[in-house]
Amino acid sequence: MLWPLFRFLFHKVPRKPRIVEVSGTLQNDTVLTKQDFLIFKEHEQLWAVSRNCTHLGCRINYIEKENHLECPCHQSRFSIQGKVLRGPADKALPRYAVEPTESPSTYLVTIS
Repeated sequence: MLWPLFRFLFHKVPRKPRIVEVSGTLQNDTVLTKQDFLIFKEHEQLWAVSRNCTHLGCRINYIEKENHLECPCHQSRFSIQGKVLRGPADKALPRYAVEPTESPSTYLVTIS
């Protein structure tokens, strides 16, 4: 009899995805660095990964020579797909969908 009340009280409304329009040129036709994420292109596929390390939230940098992402705080390493290569971080970086627009060098990043 209390089930409807509990369902109402503990109901969570799902978050709407945030769509961010980004303009810029992919460096070496592979990466575009922004404040909150990095956009990658490989084999005509586009995706973005968060720039916040899953260990302590430090801003992650792209190391072009070695083709990986590295946290300057504790040297956690991630692949360009966001997978952990070396700790102390133990969670992968969030990955976001990216779509090109009709305008050249403009992309839509869906953050969910």
